[in-house]
Amino acid sequence: MAVSKSTLSIVFIVLGGLAVLFGTVLVFVGPIIIDDQIVKNVEINPNNGLSYTMWKDIPVPFFMSVYFFHIVNPDEILKGEKPTVVQRGPYVYRENRWKDNITFHDNHTVSYKEFRQYFFEESMSVGDESDVVTIPNILVLGASVMMENMPFPVRLLLSTTFKTFNEGPFLTKPVGELMWGYDSKLVDFLNKYLPGMLPTSGKFGLFAEFNNSNTGQFTVFTGQDDIRKVHMVDSWNGLKSVDYWRSEECNMINGTAGQMWPPFMTKESTMPFYSPDACRSMELVYQRPGVSRGVPVYHFVAPKTLFANGADYPPNEGFCPCRQSGLLNVSTCRHNSPVFISHPHFFEADPVLLDTVNGLSPNEDEHGLFIDIHPETGVPMNVSIRLQLNLLIKSVFGISETGKIAEVVMPMIWFEESGYIDGPVLNTFRTSLVVLPMVMEYMQYIFIALGLAGILGAVMLYVNDKETGVPMNVSIRLQLNLLIKSVFGISETGKIAEVVMPMIWFEESGYIDGPVLNTFRTSLVVLPMVMEYMQYIFIALGLAGILGAVMLYVNDKKATKKTSVSLTQGVSTNYLYMGIQKQRLQCELQSKMCICM
Repeated sequence: MAVSKSTLSIVFIVLGGLAVLFGTVLVFVGPIIIDDQIVKNVEINPNNGLSYTMWKDIPVPFFMSVYFFHIVNPDEILKGEKPTVVQRGPYVYRENRWKDNITFHDNHTVSYKEFRQYFFEESMSVGDESDVVTIPNILVLGASVMMENMPFPVRLLLSTTFKTFNEGPFLTKPVGELMWGYDSKLVDFLNKYLPGMLPTSGKFGLFAEFNNSNTGQFTVFTGQDDIRKVHMVDSWNGLKSVDYWRSEECNMINGTAGQMWPPFMTKESTMPFYSPDACRSMELVYQRPGVSRGVPVYHFVAPKTLFANGADYPPNEGFCPCRQSGLLNVSTCRHNSPVFISHPHFFEADPVLLDTVNGLSPNEDEHGLFIDIHPETGVPMNVSIRLQLNLLIKSVFGISETGKIAEVVMPMIWFEESGYIDGPVLNTFRTSLVVLPMVMEYMQYIFIALGLAGILGAVMLYVNDKETGVPMNVSIRLQLNLLIKSVFGISETGKIAEVVMPMIWFEESGYIDGPVLNTFRTSLVVLPMVMEYMQYIFIALGLAGILGAVMLYVNDKKATKKTSVSLTQGVSTNYLYMGIQKQRLQCELQSKMCICM
């Protein structure tokens, strides 16, 4: 039985109204649904399955690339000439990280220790760990500066000790030994008779105590009670603040451990984190939007004030005593060792520093640190943390090993810790937290548009209901006939037989054509046909919407189908350890994609 157009128009008005209503609801409810999904995946919760597992055992590969500043004129430096260095490397190490000793607390915090291991990747390196380089001898030149103000006999005794154990001002050794430790009779002597004086009890190396180690216990908020606090540090080794610096503000432990940040970031947001090896809180600032492997990100960089001295940036006065801007004096948490950190090649530092060493050429692309973060989730998508270790060297009267060395902050090494989300992890992340929300966003407008189109079509159908009565093609044909026959008395009729005699016939014809036909066909043929098909489209969209809702619900209940938002490692600067200190003071704080500084 054919359905009348008026009935069909009513159906489409109802369907169109429902579509508009559903689309309008999505405009307001859709963002809430998306945000709710983000919150459930961002919070640190063992019930989240996959996301918790990925937070605990970070699946994203990270690499540490180490560059040495090879000294080419050590003899001339002892005579007071300007140092000349040549960059060697990178020597690349694959980094594995995992969390252990995880304990959840009643105040919505979780404590853990993060462990790490490093494995040399020869295929990614420029050179081998057997490469021989020359760098300053920290034991000699660092100790000399530390003893500069000691009585003259003490300095003479120190110089004699260096000679006894054949320790010179510079070390020329393979990269592997400088990184992970080398045998030193002086170190063995000090560890035997003065235990605890050195930061290592075994071999002495820049990273000797770093491999297979952890950086202490972090306690961070899980976000289960307040998502704005997720990953924010509550304490490190039980400490709420440190006492290395000269102001309360500088001693504060601010931000996260450097692995993740709270979701829903804006361009006005900053990225604070605590760096245990720098012994202070740091903060990155927004620079520009971008896209990382199909995922929209915010590009955060270090502000120029990060390592500025107190004269150029008064809030940093608490980190002094300071030298030129661009250097952070970490001697206060390194047993007064004259150690400074900076950006590689003194990037964004006082130009005076570049004039004291030959062979440096800073640029942002190679030496600036950055983090590309997905603002809605707080997940770092691409990380490159670059820092440089420097040693203050100079001639110290009474210690002949220092010769006539001019006072200079000497670059030793710089390193880059980098990583990015890729492969199946990236696909899961992009599908769950980028593609699906984008589809939901577009669907709300599609439903509104289809609903309005349905209502408009229904109105037009109703107006043109009951058939239009408009002839499309006309042909009217008629004939004129005359009855004739013989009539008695009228001779003119003769003997005519009675007959209806045709006389003429005529035709009136016409048809609709041109613009009129086009308008008619569009309004009363095409549109109704479209409306007819739209009923099936609405049904299909409705079923698709129901199916999508079911899938969302299932994924919500099965967190193992969701991507983890803790895919990145902490932003770590543990590499500053460099074997100069005692086993990290128990007040040092850790902080990947993320990396920690």
